[in-house]
Parts: sequence; structure tokens; C-alpha cells
Amino acid sequence: MKLVVTGGLGFIGSNFIKNILIRTDIEKVVNIDNLTTGSNRDNIKTIAQSRYQFVKADILDTETISSHFETADVVVNFAAETHVDRSIKDPEPFIQSNILGTYNLLKIERKLGKRIRHIQISTDETYGGIAGDAFTEDDQLKPSNPYSATKAAGDLLCNAYHSTYGMDIIVTRCTNNFGPNQFPEKFIPKTIIRALNNKGIPIYGTGKNIRDWIYVLDHCKAIEFLMAEGKSGEIYNISSGNEKTNIEVVEKILEILKKPSSLIRFVDDRPGHDARYSLNSVKLRSLGWRTEHSYDESLRKTVKWYIENESWWRPTATSDVLGETPWRTGDRH
Repeated sequence: MKLVVTGGLGFIGSNFIKNILIRTDIEKVVNIDNLTTGSNRDNIKTIAQSRYQFVKADILDTETISSHFETADVVVNFAAETHVDRSIKDPEPFIQSNILGTYNLLKIERKLGKRIRHIQISTDETYGGIAGDAFTEDDQLKPSNPYSATKAAGDLLCNAYHSTYGMDIIVTRCTNNFGPNQFPEKFIPKTIIRALNNKGIPIYGTGKNIRDWIYVLDHCKAIEFLMAEGKSGEIYNISSGNEKTNIEVVEKILEILKKPSSLIRFVDDRPGHDARYSLNSVKLRSLGWRTEHSYDESLRKTVKWYIENESWWRPTATSDVLGETPWRTGDRH
């Protein structure tokens, strides 16, 4: 089997590549990444090169993309702009990557005229917030910020290309990810790094916003599972059932690091901040997928990784990244 992974130098993409290459039936993985914010060559520096190829390119680069899609059996599209606060400040890069970039991949796949399984990696944020229960795949999309709106648009393009042209496309929507190699601007790594340096931990509003946290390797295994078991044209929610308030996550990290709760600071909430995300993943679980990692153990492993890998995060943990401006709590790419 030959795979093309777009955005494979990012957090989830790099973990997916390292995990999938354990399989002996994977003939080759081509990683196409434009080395923008969140991408890091060091994420995959330990990968053996015999079955792996890196290509620096934008997903809008039709010529380069086409040449690698010609031999692909599966395309997994992680490539995306993902930071909510940056999308509020400037939506343009999000429109370019998440809408036009997705369209370009689909256009190339259709033009090739061969059967390629396209896995579109999306987010629970496309549904918007929910007070009770949990979103199913049939619920209406109500994105509340430019980031989630552009991801929803990409999802709808995928659905349309399957319905109109009969292409083999699956859309996945996952809850918040955490684990090693996550860019320091994200909620959990930034909390860890700031706490390690005895800096204040800013939290939006009251800290009661709720997210469901999944360890990145469980997400990767779900994608791998759907490559084989997913039904074309379907959407699959991926969730773990580990719903935590933002303040609970921060307090647990401070407890692990033996740092005082006095580091916590509450700041003004951001515009359009959804109170709670929750996904019903019964559809995926009915096929046989299960999470394998507990939240507490995985969070401890993640904290330990950042303590032991300062040389990885130090070059990117600039004052802009770790500054006083609060960060988003949704991390999928």
C-alpha cells in the first residue's frame, strides 16, 4: 500500500506517519508539507528513509501534488491552518489552506481518474458548541469562528465530490488531541512549558469551557482503522469520553509538575468561544475501534516528554508563542 500524507510534519500527521510505518504492508509514505506554522522536521527525524519520502510543497501546488498522487492508494489530508485566535485575526490563510487547498486535492484526485481513498481530517469544532448530549455525524454544522467555518467548508466539498463524482472519500471529526510533538502555542504544551518556567497560566473566562481530550495515538489508530474499515461517503466522529474543563486540565498539569495553583490567571474570554464540545462516536465504535490509552496516564507521559525534550520545543517557544495572549483549546493538527 502506498500512502500520501499532507501536513505530515505537524503534530498529528507526524505521529500518524511514525505509527503507520510500523506496519510491514506499507510500501511507501510520501509526506507533503509546506513547513508552515506547526510543522517541524524534527518530528520525524528518527524515521527510516527506505519507505519514507518528504516533499516540500503547498497543497495548492497542482503539478507537484499530481506527480505523487499518481501512485497513491490512500491520501490522508492533515494539511490545515488550525489556530482559532489566528483565524479571528486573519481568516485569509485559513480560506486558502482549508477550503482552496482541499478543493485542489479533490480536483487532482478526480482528474487522475483512479480509485484513491481520501481521508479528510476535520474537527469537532465544525458542529459548534453543545450544552447537553453529544453531536452525532448527522447533526447540523454550526461553526462559530473562521477556522471551524473553513474546515466545515472543506468537509462539505468532500461530501459533494463523493456524491457527485463517486469518489472514495471519508471525513473524520475528532475531539481535542494531546501528546508528544505538539506545537507550543497549543493549550496543553503551552501550559506545561509556562509552568516549567514558573510563568502565569492565562485561562479564558472562568475556565469552565469543556473539551473532550484524546491521546494522539488513539486518534492515529482510528484513522488507520478507517483506512480499511470505513465506508466511502461516510463521516466518523472520533472521541474518547474524557471531557474536562480547561481549569481541570491546567490543575492536573500543575499537580503533575508539583507547581502551585497560584500560577493560574483568568483573562477576558475570546469572541465566539464555544462552551462545550462533545462527540458521539458510537458509529465508529460499532465497527470495532476502541481507545487504548487512559487520560491520566497519557497526560503524565506527555508532561514527561516535554520535560525530557526541551531541545525540541525551545527553538519554537518564542515570546510570541508563549506570550501573555491566551491560546485556543482545540488542537487537531
